[in-house]
Amino acid sequence: MSGKSNSRWLRAQRLFLFACAAFAVQHAQGEARWQTLPPTPAPVAGEQAGSADVNGIHLHYATIGRGSPVILLHGGLANSDYFGNQVRALMKHHKVVLVDSRGHGRSSRDDRPFGYDLMADDVVALMDRLHLQKADVVGWSDGAIIGLDLAIRHPDRVGKVVAFAANTKTDGVIDGVEKNPTFAAYIKRAGDEYRRLSPTPNQYDAFVDQISHMWASQPNWTDAQLNGIRAPVLVMDGDHDEAIKRSHTEYIAATIPGAGLLILPDTSHFAFLQDPDAFNFAILHFLGDE
Repeated sequence: MSGKSNSRWLRAQRLFLFACAAFAVQHAQGEARWQTLPPTPAPVAGEQAGSADVNGIHLHYATIGRGSPVILLHGGLANSDYFGNQVRALMKHHKVVLVDSRGHGRSSRDDRPFGYDLMADDVVALMDRLHLQKADVVGWSDGAIIGLDLAIRHPDRVGKVVAFAANTKTDGVIDGVEKNPTFAAYIKRAGDEYRRLSPTPNQYDAFVDQISHMWASQPNWTDAQLNGIRAPVLVMDGDHDEAIKRSHTEYIAATIPGAGLLILPDTSHFAFLQDPDAFNFAILHFLGDE
């Protein structure tokens, strides 16, 4: 085993032991952490917010920190505030760019149908505005799908990609996820946040209807498209994800060349809120910061 390979193996072993220890502590306490929905973090002090006119919309973003750029892309219905715990960890090593995807949070939308290609193009347009030729991406759910879309369609703009709780085909989603109590609580919270943050606060139902059309048919990538990804990818999920089938997560990791796979114990689709220490530990190691 080469020195570089040995170093990677030791990092992976350390991460595994860390996750197992966290899992043991939670079990000893008898808590069902994966059934909780911790509060949405407040925006991090010092974030510099802005709005970019891209692709016919006003795209809200914020930046903080110095170093190589990392773009954080949130899940469907959410907003960039959800990544507050990750911002605090990443800003020590990176220039962090937070984005409210089109129609989400503080960003506007237009009448065009939602699509992952369009949302990925929004990110590229923002990168152009911020003079970022290339960036690593950490994405959750829809944000992870957008990160993989960037790796497929804009490979020269992406460094490493963390894809947490992604699906690459519509049948990777668990039927009836919206009825799960934790996920239902998230949907309600997302609606309340939309009405508080959005430039169109009274149009939540129309927004959900618009994005639901995308979810009904996208993504639907082929094995060949995933096989063509050349960016280093870490595929992550929680072991109790309410929304994504475990077999599908394993399929993604097995199909993208050289991709890593990490399942965080005792967490769900919201692991970055439920166990931010383990989540941050994983992404910092993957990005080479620890």
